[in-house]
Amino acid sequence: MQKTPDRREFLKTALCASAALSFSQLAIRPALSRDRAPAIAPNRLNDHLVVLSGAGANCVAVHGPEGVLLLDGGLEERSRDLVKAVLKETSSRRVHTLVNTHWHPEQTGSNERLAKAGAKIVAHENTRLWLGYPLQEPGRQGTYGPLPPKARPSETLYSEQKMTFGGEQVEYGYLLQAHTDGDIFAFLRESNVLVAGGVVSNEGWPVIDYRTGGWIGGLVDGLKTLVSLADDHTLIVPANGPTLTKAELEAQRAMYATIFDRLQKLLRKGMGPDEVIAAAPTQEFDAKWGDSTQFVTLAFKSMWGHFAPDA
Repeated sequence: MQKTPDRREFLKTALCASAALSFSQLAIRPALSRDRAPAIAPNRLNDHLVVLSGAGANCVAVHGPEGVLLLDGGLEERSRDLVKAVLKETSSRRVHTLVNTHWHPEQTGSNERLAKAGAKIVAHENTRLWLGYPLQEPGRQGTYGPLPPKARPSETLYSEQKMTFGGEQVEYGYLLQAHTDGDIFAFLRESNVLVAGGVVSNEGWPVIDYRTGGWIGGLVDGLKTLVSLADDHTLIVPANGPTLTKAELEAQRAMYATIFDRLQKLLRKGMGPDEVIAAAPTQEFDAKWGDSTQFVTLAFKSMWGHFAPDA
């Protein structure tokens, strides 16, 4: 779904006007330093497909005769190490195509490096648009971007798209307004591997970036879509953490649906963010997923534009 110019300008203005105020009270993620940066760790799924972690997000490399299809590119400060590891693990000479599952720095940090090397970059059109502005990801200090024009996606989609790479049929799909408004998944049919992008985290709570179009209702819908694509043998690759099964993904969908229902009820009571946090809508899940303060704050604020009464 393409955004209208008016909505794009509204979101851009809201972002620039209030990012510092809105995020100053959120827990800041510790920045990666090169001295303490984790090693890039490969997890081979089959003879031509490997997941690489340690670059800020899970990155999936598909080997083919034309080179590598890389699904997400990690942080810019890990880009050199990631690309080196990708080429080593796949015995390839170049990355042919890079896919950004959304605009966040953990997914787009290799855009400039790989674009200069001649790689094609694929993403949703909204991701390309966001990468033309200075943005602040929730929980991170400072702004990111704009990326140079050459480092922005050179091929975009609006809903669905297919391509064949290395003998794999790769199906891309749009997840509407999930954790941003540019989230896409990639389904590798032959390998039965579903790359979920930022809509799925298996290592702590996900970010709901409501300033770039994400919201908790869309997150629940996105998870429902992903569950419908999988079968009992599908390996699901999240943005962070180990791979999931369909049953584990369905458990996440049910959890977020429960939290969404609770947040709606608290909103209708006229509560503000601090009161909602005090109400502990994620209480029984916190032992597994960690401190939910940032997640609840973002999820609750993400509903304001969807449930506000008409003027």
